Amino acid sequence: MNKYSIFLFLIVISVSSLLGQEVTIKKDSIPNPFSALNDGPYIFIESNKLIQKKIINGEILSKELKSDAYDTIFVPDEHVYKDVQKIAVISDVHGQYDLAIELLKNNRIIDENLDWNFDQGHLVLLGDVFDRGDKVNELLWLIYKLEQQARKGGGRVHYLLGNHEYMVLHNDLRYIHKKYRLTSRLLYVEYPKLYGNNTVLGRWLRSKHTIIKINNSIFVHAGVSQEILSDTDFQLDTINEIMRGSIDISKEELKATGFYKTYYGSGSLIWYRGYFEDNLTDKDISDILEELDSEHIVVGHSSYKEIVQLFDQKIFGVDSSIKLGAYGEMLFIKNNKYSRRTLTGKRKKFSRTPLKMDE
Repeated sequence: MNKYSIFLFLIVISVSSLLGQEVTIKKDSIPNPFSALNDGPYIFIESNKLIQKKIINGEILSKELKSDAYDTIFVPDEHVYKDVQKIAVISDVHGQYDLAIELLKNNRIIDENLDWNFDQGHLVLLGDVFDRGDKVNELLWLIYKLEQQARKGGGRVHYLLGNHEYMVLHNDLRYIHKKYRLTSRLLYVEYPKLYGNNTVLGRWLRSKHTIIKINNSIFVHAGVSQEILSDTDFQLDTINEIMRGSIDISKEELKATGFYKTYYGSGSLIWYRGYFEDNLTDKDISDILEELDSEHIVVGHSSYKEIVQLFDQKIFGVDSSIKLGAYGEMLFIKNNKYSRRTLTGKRKKFSRTPLKMDE
């Protein structure tokens, strides 16, 4: 009998005693909200060891690991890459592990064993792995593994942080799946602390960039606005360092100054939606690109039914609504040629009038 069942048992016994009644309770008659819960692993870092915790059918399995079983020190990768021959981009997966696996397999990014299969190519994930779906942790460990495998094969995996990564790490849990509320209760650990600075995945996440440049393209979750360019001394390395440094500062502290508006507001790299509204001109986009010394910007965050291009392929929107769990696409860039790839791996041209999800 777990702690929840014991709690209910004691309540029933107490009430029955007050009423002077005898009650016989079978163990199986008390519902266990954790019985179908499977999650993990979560790897916690202690002074000279690692503690792995898994949940299998509602039971916590804890295991001590050697201190070198996982890396615990993560150094940020480069933020600029040149002469990359092929790039694949996916965005806003939101816990949809099974659909992401199907998309990655069919487009030959991974093989049947879920191992790296993209040679010296670069895979870019534009953020929002967290929230909504129920297999966030599985996705994180897959990305973690592929990152190591790609590097050994001469390729790269770039996991950029989006608004939902920053939301969870700042304890904004509005969009987490109910599964993770149960996990948090069972482990007696607040959900953000499952990815705290004393965990393997937490330290790994804290090494990630928010914006990078590959060849002649900028990659970022939401976009680069005219506002952030004018309000900051915009340098990729500086911006990434600032964003990483903000993770362990409370939202209240961040809001105490103008910092929050600049780096977390509607014009920020993780929340901006201006490219998909009607108030920007071709000149506006060209000015932004000129300041970034780039020819394209590739973003997620704004949902469509397919991958889209705007402003004569200056802007690409990669959020193809994978979060709904039914369909998704990838953007491929090969020799500076851009194309859509469907869930089945079919190459398609960009639609002239792409539909938003509410149309």
